[in-house]
Amino acid sequence: MALTDLDSKKGLALGGKLDDSDIKLLTSEKSPISWYYNWSPTPSNIVGNSTLFIPLIHSLETLKEENIWSALDGLPPSSEYMLTFNEPDEAEENGGSYISPEDAAKAYIEDIVPHRNSSRGWQISHPVVTGSERGLNWLRDFNESCYDIDPRNGCPADFIAMHWFGDFSGLASWVGTLQGFYNSSEFQNTSILITEMALPQGSEDDNTSMLEQTMSYLDGLDYIAGYAWFGVFRKKNANEWTGDGVSLLENNGDLTGLGEKYLGGTTSDLKTEGDGDSGSYALQVRLSTIVLSLVLALGVLNM
Repeated sequence: MALTDLDSKKGLALGGKLDDSDIKLLTSEKSPISWYYNWSPTPSNIVGNSTLFIPLIHSLETLKEENIWSALDGLPPSSEYMLTFNEPDEAEENGGSYISPEDAAKAYIEDIVPHRNSSRGWQISHPVVTGSERGLNWLRDFNESCYDIDPRNGCPADFIAMHWFGDFSGLASWVGTLQGFYNSSEFQNTSILITEMALPQGSEDDNTSMLEQTMSYLDGLDYIAGYAWFGVFRKKNANEWTGDGVSLLENNGDLTGLGEKYLGGTTSDLKTEGDGDSGSYALQVRLSTIVLSLVLALGVLNM
């Protein structure tokens, strides 16, 4: 299946503290989510196989993990796309993999490209950099290093991965920047998969406005294969850098207004029969249990 043939462009970046009920809600059969990744080469044990899993080789250390390729090749056949090297231009303490362009090119050609050409035929992305001038310079140096190592083939790729944190106009500009960079090389007409996007430290209203503009824009671009919001956590689990305005989930596990906009419905709309174990429902059960206990206790006292 071509990456641009996904049932929906909407995906999830699953990470951080999440209850099982949160994941079940977000990926229910009524959800528009068609794909996800989790910064890992191994899938979530909660998400069903009907939601496409895209593994990530996060860093050079990931490549050193024992049996990494046998684990990857053991994934369902639907998992045919692979992300590589998460924000190599960013420090590790900030979530990046901090790899020099030269080291990344060497590992990409020696350890990753052979699996693109294997019987499994992985379709791979170039490393995904931060949405910044520093990230663009890293890509330029990476591409140059690739051709220094392999003058004929460089570092082949099947799609482009992208991150953006900021307002809508900045996102649209960064999409254009990546398009310009890749269209000036042999990667013309390559699709883009946005694996992280949000407006950090913005209010929920500001994030909702940014999301509405962004989805309308991205849904109209054929070369955008998909996008994932970076805020798949409850408000209480947001950190100082993100702020809780990016959160898709309330503290009780229900969708925020932003979450409803992204998922296209309310918490009740997404729940399937038997899934009433998240957030407010669980609270109702606990309250009902307390009330029943009080009634029984009063009954005993009045006997």
